[in-house]
Amino acid sequence: MNGLDSLYQELILDHSKHPHGQGLSPEEGRSASSHQHNPMCGDDITLRVRVDDAGERITDLSWEGSGCSISQASASMLAALIEEDGGDDGMPREDAVKLIDGFREALRSRGAIPLDEETFADAAALSGVSKFSARVKCAMLAWVALEDALARA
Repeated sequence: MNGLDSLYQELILDHSKHPHGQGLSPEEGRSASSHQHNPMCGDDITLRVRVDDAGERITDLSWEGSGCSISQASASMLAALIEEDGGDDGMPREDAVKLIDGFREALRSRGAIPLDEETFADAAALSGVSKFSARVKCAMLAWVALEDALARA
């Protein structure tokens, strides 16, 4: 394993052991939840998103779940990314949709499209997952839950 792979593996394990955004926030204001299950691995994620009154900005993202380190780390990385890139006003919904689409495209590319660290921050560590089709759903679970919750919010 090269140094970068080792660093990425450490990032995944760190997010799995010390998750960001874990613990569902109360349903307040304009919010929606989505539960996603991966029957192949047994992963479960319930993600709750809160948006502003206009529905244009994500003001809170929280989740709870269980499963493999990839699914748990991916949910943590997504929560951290939404929080960091959203600033005090929250992340624009359209930016979140672009992130989801870019993440999906990279993970389905079988390693041909790496995730950009500037755009995806720690979630770029999941680029290698795209080479293992059985693990793509693990990494996608929280992102699909966010997509679904945004459609409901």
